[in-house]
Amino acid sequence: MASQFYGLNISYTGLLASNAALNTTANNIANADTHGYSRQVVNQVAGNALRTYTTFGCSGSGVDVRSIERVRDEFYDVKFWINKGTEGEYDKKQYYMNQMEDYFLDDTTVKGFKTIFDEMRGSLEELMKNAGDTTVKSQFIGYARNLTTYFNEMAGNLTKMQEDVNSEIKIKVDEINSYAQEISSLNKQINVIELTGVMANELRDQRTVIIDKLSKVIDVEVNETPIYDTNNPERFTGAHRCIVRIGGGQVLVDMNEYNPLHCVARETDEKAYQSDTLGLYDIEWSNGATFGMYNKTMRGELAGLIQLRDGNNGEHFNGKIVEIRRDSQGYDYVTVKVDADYLLDMKKSTLADEGVINLGDTLYKYEGWTFDKESKTYTFKMSQEENNGEQVPYSKMYREAAVNQSVEYKGIPYYMQQMNEWVRLFASAANEILTQPGSSDEYGNPGQILFTGNLANAKQLKFRKELLNMEMITSEDDCYRQLTAGNFGITNALLDDPMLLATKTDAQEGQDKYDILERLYDMTSDAEIMSFRGGSADEFLEWMLADVSLNTERAKTFHSNAETMSNSIENQRISISGVDHDEETVNLVKFQNAYNLSSKMIQVLTEIYDRLILETGV
Repeated sequence: MASQFYGLNISYTGLLASNAALNTTANNIANADTHGYSRQVVNQVAGNALRTYTTFGCSGSGVDVRSIERVRDEFYDVKFWINKGTEGEYDKKQYYMNQMEDYFLDDTTVKGFKTIFDEMRGSLEELMKNAGDTTVKSQFIGYARNLTTYFNEMAGNLTKMQEDVNSEIKIKVDEINSYAQEISSLNKQINVIELTGVMANELRDQRTVIIDKLSKVIDVEVNETPIYDTNNPERFTGAHRCIVRIGGGQVLVDMNEYNPLHCVARETDEKAYQSDTLGLYDIEWSNGATFGMYNKTMRGELAGLIQLRDGNNGEHFNGKIVEIRRDSQGYDYVTVKVDADYLLDMKKSTLADEGVINLGDTLYKYEGWTFDKESKTYTFKMSQEENNGEQVPYSKMYREAAVNQSVEYKGIPYYMQQMNEWVRLFASAANEILTQPGSSDEYGNPGQILFTGNLANAKQLKFRKELLNMEMITSEDDCYRQLTAGNFGITNALLDDPMLLATKTDAQEGQDKYDILERLYDMTSDAEIMSFRGGSADEFLEWMLADVSLNTERAKTFHSNAETMSNSIENQRISISGVDHDEETVNLVKFQNAYNLSSKMIQVLTEIYDRLILETGV
C-alpha cells in the first residue's frame, strides 16, 4: 500500500516537471533570434505505477522528465544541404562567367573583337586602293597588330582569372579543413555529455550550423549511428558515431577524428593544358590518398571553381596503349592510339609539351611526344629522372591512357582552346596567302608571313611550310600548334619595314597590283577560305559570346532557382525547429498553470497532513 505521503510525492514530481517545462520555455524565448537554435521541448512520461494489492490494482506515481530534446526534422536538413551545394556551385559559376562576359564585351564603351577586326579589314580595304603606299601598309600592319594585342590581352585576362580561381580553391580547401576540425571537436564534446544521459542540444545545434556552412562549399552526407556496449550489444551507451562525407562519399570526419585536405601546386613540367598558368593546385588528403576532385557527383563552391578552372567540355587527351618499348639509353616510349577528331588536328591541340600521363591508372611523367597523323598515334617519351628510372610495364598494353580528365563544363581551358584554334586558323590562312607561289614584296622578294608567335626566348615562330605537310610532328616542332592567343604577334621584319608585305603574285606587275590583298580581304569573311566552327573569321565573337552567354544565363537561372529553394526549405525548417513567440507565450501560461496547480496540490495535502498529525489522535 502507498505511503500516507504518496500524494505529496506525486505533486512534487508535477512541480519538478512544470518547473523544467518553464525553464525550457524561458530558454526558447531567450534564443528566439539565435541563428541555428532549435526549439526544445520537455519529454515527459508517466511515472512507474505502484501495485497497491487492492481492488483497483495499481496507483500512479506522478510524472518523470526523461529528457529535454530539440525539435528537429533531419529530412529537411538533408534537403537543405543538397540544395545548398547546388546554390554554392552556381554562385561561383555565375560570378566568374559574368566576368568573362565582360571580357568579350564589344560596345561603345569597350573596343572588342568585332570593332578591332572591322578596323583591320577597313584598313586592308584602304590598302587595296593604295597597294604601294608605305604609310597605308604601315597602318594596316598596325591594325593587324591591334588584333594580336587583343588576343594577348584576352589570354592574359583568362590566365589571371584562372589564377584567381586557383587561389580561391586553396581558400575553400582551408575552409573545409576548418569546418572539419570544428565538427570533430563538437562530436567529442557531444559524446562526453551524452554518455551521462543528458542531451547536448546546444552543441548539436552548433554542429548543424557548421554543416550548413560546409554544405555550400562542398556536398555533404552525414550519418549518425548509436554506439552499443561491446560486452552487452543490447545496451546503448548514449554516445553516437557521427561520420561526415564530402565529395561524393569521401570521409572527412569520423567521430572526433578528421582527415584534412591540402593543396599541392603542380610543377612547371606538369601542365594539364598547353595554355594553363603555372602552379595550379591538385587536392590530396593529408594521408597521401587521392581526393576525387573531378567526381561528377560533387557539388558546392569547390566543384564550381574546379569546373571553371579545368573545364574542357569533355575534350581531353585519351586513347589506348598499343606499344611500349625501351631504347638503348633506357628511355621508355609509349604509343597511344586516339580516335577523337580534336586529337587528330594540331590546330585544336591543347596537349602540353611535357606533363603527366595516366597509363593504366598509374601516373608517369613524359618529357616530349610525337604525333603520327597516318597511324593516328601519339608516342610519349617518358622521363627517366622524374619517374626514378621506373619502367612502364608491358602489362599496361591495351589499357587506357589519358592526360588530365574529362570535365564536362566549358571552363577557362575551353575558351583558351577556342581562342588558340582561331588564331592558328587565321594566321595559317593569312600566311599561306601571303607566301603563296609567285608572291612578292615591293623589292621583288618572295612574300613572307605576317602573323607569328613570340616565344619566351625572344624568337619568333617561322612555320616552316615543309613541316606542315609532314605526317610526323613532335612537341618541339616549329608549327602552328606552338601558336597561342597569348603569344600571337606580328613578324618583326614587317614591323620594321612594311614594304616587305607582299601584295601581288607577279613581281613584274606594278606596285598598285593587289591580288594577294584581295584574297586576304576575302578570307576575313569567306568560310571557304578560313572556317571556324563552320563560320567565317569575322564570326568569332558571335560563337564565343554564344558559349559565354549561354553558360552565364544557365548559371544565373540555376543559382536563382537554388537560392529560392534554399529559402523555401529554410522556412520549412524554421516552421518546425524555430521558436514562435506566440506559441511560447501559450506554453508559458500552460506550464505556469500546471506549476500553480502542483503547488496548490501540495498546499492542500499539507493542510490534510496538519489536521491528520496535529488534530487527530488520542
